[in-house]
Amino acid sequence: MSADLRERILVHLDWVFIYLVSAILASLVAATSVVAAGSESFRNPAVDARLIIAENGINPDATSISAGLHLQLGEGWKTYWRSPGEVGLPPSIVWAGSKNIEEAEFLWPAPERFTAFGIENFGYHDEVVFPIRIVLSDPGMPVALRARVSLLTCSTVCVPQEFNLSLDLPRASGIDNEAAGLISAYSARVPDDGTESGIRITSAHLDDEETVLTLTARSDEPFEAPDVFPELGEGTAFGKPDIRLGKGGQLVWARLPILAAASDPPELQVTVTDGTRAATLNPVLSEDAPAPPFSIAAVVPGLGELAWIAALAFLGGLILNVMPCVLPVLSIKLSSAVKSGGLSPARIRTGFAVSALGVLAFMWVLAGATIAARGFGLTVGWGMQFQNPVFLAVMLVVLVIFSANLFGLFEIALPSSWQTRLSRAGGGAGYGGDFATGAFAAILATPCSAPFLGTAIAFALAGRAVDIAVIFTALGVGLSLPYLVVAAVPQLVRRLPRPGRWMIVIKIILGLALAATAAWLFWVLSGVAGQKAALWVGVTSIGAVALLSLRRIPIIARIPGAAVLAVVALALAGYLPETGTSVTTAATDWAKFDRSEIARHVSTGQVVFVDVTADWCLTCKANKALVLDREPVASRLREPGIVAMQADWTRPDETISRYLESFGRYGIPFNVVYGPGAPDGVVLPELLSTAAVLEVLTEAGSGPDNREIVLDQSSLE
Repeated sequence: MSADLRERILVHLDWVFIYLVSAILASLVAATSVVAAGSESFRNPAVDARLIIAENGINPDATSISAGLHLQLGEGWKTYWRSPGEVGLPPSIVWAGSKNIEEAEFLWPAPERFTAFGIENFGYHDEVVFPIRIVLSDPGMPVALRARVSLLTCSTVCVPQEFNLSLDLPRASGIDNEAAGLISAYSARVPDDGTESGIRITSAHLDDEETVLTLTARSDEPFEAPDVFPELGEGTAFGKPDIRLGKGGQLVWARLPILAAASDPPELQVTVTDGTRAATLNPVLSEDAPAPPFSIAAVVPGLGELAWIAALAFLGGLILNVMPCVLPVLSIKLSSAVKSGGLSPARIRTGFAVSALGVLAFMWVLAGATIAARGFGLTVGWGMQFQNPVFLAVMLVVLVIFSANLFGLFEIALPSSWQTRLSRAGGGAGYGGDFATGAFAAILATPCSAPFLGTAIAFALAGRAVDIAVIFTALGVGLSLPYLVVAAVPQLVRRLPRPGRWMIVIKIILGLALAATAAWLFWVLSGVAGQKAALWVGVTSIGAVALLSLRRIPIIARIPGAAVLAVVALALAGYLPETGTSVTTAATDWAKFDRSEIARHVSTGQVVFVDVTADWCLTCKANKALVLDREPVASRLREPGIVAMQADWTRPDETISRYLESFGRYGIPFNVVYGPGAPDGVVLPELLSTAAVLEVLTEAGSGPDNREIVLDQSSLE
């Protein structure tokens, strides 16, 4: 081998040696960087978790380091925020065994809202980094991180995760750009105090019963997609918020139902989010609840929201005239029409107009009572007066007396001198009766619900006083439309047969109709106030009728005596102990309503049919008789994979009221179906049909494989 060739080979070997040494050094540096940037990973199908550090090591003058718990969640899996919502568990880290750690502050990026089975939960999906600010006890010295991590992940099932992550940081310099970028990005999502985000809470009100939180927030720039996450300590759960924008989008008004309250809540803390902006604030509670802003969101082009909902209320009131509760209402209307047959067109027109005024007057009284109740922080709903035993007793006494009068057991006539004066005044003696007819018809219509009515009532009860007034007025106009039609065309009355013996038959039929309604109210009163109270009210009502029927006793004595007996009936209804219970007998074996059990049933692949009903709800009874207790629906509800759950609202029940409010409903009937294919629940129309119920049961039971199931926290402990 020549010397020249030997020299060339040696030169090449030198370069090869240099390349090898450089490659080894580069790999060692890279390996050191990887170890410093993050811990080993904990992996399973639900989550890939590791600790990440912005620094490659501990600088000589370092007093703190920036770390993060990096979670990459599997498809369909979620984990929770520090306040998880109605159920769930927040992540936590125990640093036992770590070295050179004085303090570790765990930060929470702004959460997202998840809803399943009507349950509100707050947390994260796909990816999240929880920034951790670690203060060193010995600045500039090496750090050993030993983290015991606990968190809950949920998808089709909820799986508690517990694992260890460890990381050793020597004395070194340098930044890991990837880890530092992740920590910085999620640190920017941690809510501030409002300084940078420009968000501030201007008012907050918690009602005396701790059932509703109402607040307003403002922003320097318009809100786009705001959300509100209040915190009142462990054990407090909030339902879905009603959020509205005002002032050109710079004002947010939010009303949140409180589903469960902690026994000793801490100071209120509220996080308001809007896209990438978020602020966590501690508002001072005010004495009065802030009014919601008026929204003109055009549901139909050219129509404001309030006008559109008023139209729905009008249709709902009109349909009430043909609902299952129509029998007593129609009987009163027919009785009024028959009695007015021999009068002049002008008198007929005025009489029916006064009856329409009676309908509207009752609706205005109901609206005023609703506004007043809202002002006192009380829960209100359509038909809730039928939960009041005194109201039921009044209705029962009145119906018993009215039906007895139609049967001819007694006639209360004014003194002849009064009748002469009234006839000279133009025959106005019947206007009071016309007014009472309309008002009484409206009262008896309130236990019923109808299509469009639920939407309108929900809008009214969740809105301002003007919303309540407009919606209830539109409802009254719809309900009184038959009276208004006759008032406009009084000739319609003349098409009725002329007075004769047939009127006696009609009076008996009407008396039977009112007696049947009285029997129904007796049954409702038994469920609300107890059988003993209902029995005494019934006996005293019959006693009042018997007293009025004794013609030998002067009328001046009969009427006060009957009034005394009526007052006794009311007192018995209001003060006797509630010994009775509402008993439902049906073909379906109904389970008692338990909101927390819904998720548990659906997590095992079952379908849950929820029926919110009451003894005083005639539409509910019609739904049961015509659909739920008949084949094939009854057999379907008894199948092993279906749980039929019934919520009895005959008596006031705050749990049921809040459940209805979570759907924006304030009246019944209300039916909803949950299942693997319907985790949020499918709400059925007020009037059920066999086809609709069977279709929704099938759809809810055949959902996708990947669905969110949130289990009750107690099942995880």
